[in-house]
Amino acid sequence: MKRPVVTITFSGIDGSGKSTQIDLLSAKMAAAGARVLQLSFWDEVVVWPALRDYSAHRLFKGERGVGSPERPVARRDKNVKSWYLTAIRLFLYLIDAVRLNFVGRKNLAPETDAIVFDRYIYDELANLQLNHRWVKAFVHLVLKLAPIPDIAFLLDADPGLASQRKPEYPLDFVHTNRQAYLALGKIEPSIKVIAPALIPEVQEQILKQLLALRAIKEQSPAFIAFLAASLTANSRAQNM
Repeated sequence: MKRPVVTITFSGIDGSGKSTQIDLLSAKMAAAGARVLQLSFWDEVVVWPALRDYSAHRLFKGERGVGSPERPVARRDKNVKSWYLTAIRLFLYLIDAVRLNFVGRKNLAPETDAIVFDRYIYDELANLQLNHRWVKAFVHLVLKLAPIPDIAFLLDADPGLASQRKPEYPLDFVHTNRQAYLALGKIEPSIKVIAPALIPEVQEQILKQLLALRAIKEQSPAFIAFLAASLTANSRAQNM
């Protein structure tokens, strides 16, 4: 029989806590006996990643790197809007959606139980102006081409707090970007929006969604049952 594999994706504005939750969830699944494969969408999925980064840096004179409170950066890439850039993005996003169908198989080892994506095609679509009818039509096309993950998390966050954690883009763009993510969540019903909360509370919501797969997925990996048993035992120990 084909080995059941769970595919989980994390999306959201910069500074929403994706990396933290990915590490926490991966550690929980590994402790339950799962073999977890983590994939970075920007590094291991998109076509021509180095060329795209270089072109954005040379054309728009933005800074590179990941911003931090100690070292803010001023990036200029997805926050730059123009008609010709939109056309280029539509072309690239279409290719990225098709490539997604092969990336998981290429990196999948026989013993893999779960694939966790740090960002997904949804993070590209959130860069588009979703209020236009023709853009929505394009988004629906891309969503049909890209594989639907078992769980797609959208970590919502306060733009002000997110910008403090990762100061990379102007605050007004972060607000606009957040609204685009929420609008995308209404277009794609499989996206699970996790409301802003403390790290343990967000983790709890994520684990509940993972455990719910036992009732939804026809064949789920054994580690989910072990994880459920472990969480139940910990809960009982805390209540004693």
